Amino acid sequence: MKIIEIEQRSEQWFTEKLGKPSASCFDRIITAKGAASKQSDGYMYELAGQRITGKHEDGYTNTFMQRGIDLEDEARDLFELVTGLNVTQVGLVCEDSERYLCSPDGLIMDQSAGLEIKSPIMKTHVEYLIKDQLPATYFHQAQGSMLVTGFSYWYFMSYYPAMPVFIKIIDRDAQFCVALSKALDAFCDDLDALTEKLRDMK
Repeated sequence: MKIIEIEQRSEQWFTEKLGKPSASCFDRIITAKGAASKQSDGYMYELAGQRITGKHEDGYTNTFMQRGIDLEDEARDLFELVTGLNVTQVGLVCEDSERYLCSPDGLIMDQSAGLEIKSPIMKTHVEYLIKDQLPATYFHQAQGSMLVTGFSYWYFMSYYPAMPVFIKIIDRDAQFCVALSKALDAFCDDLDALTEKLRDMK
């Protein structure tokens, strides 16, 4: 893997991500059962457009999403305190060919593990505590991040101030990662071809 040391959500960070599939969107390429996602074409068009224009369109951010961003540092500090692990902050991580990437909330280098932090609304945090499992919404992001980094497991953390913290260790799903790797290779090949077609039309 290749670690890119830049500040997350900075202009340079967005520029580095242009036109590359990211783990947070891998569910737009493949389903959890290994089938092609119905969102695949739209995601490809979006990335191809970024490659042609060199620009990204501002993504949707609501109050709850901004709250998660604001609480991330506080949650990361608590994770280190609770687990005794040292978390390294990074900007982006690309796999060896640099065709796709992930943007983890931290890497735990001495354990070859990563960290994903969420700060959901209260009722969602309570649901995570009661169900005691990785929310299905983040399956692709966790497994995709393990594929990109080559790590064997990932920490998922849900944080809500004044409530018990939820931390879950997620093991690598080898079968899914094989399917995801193949799907990403095919997607990136098609994305390259689409980009060239668009350039020829200019």
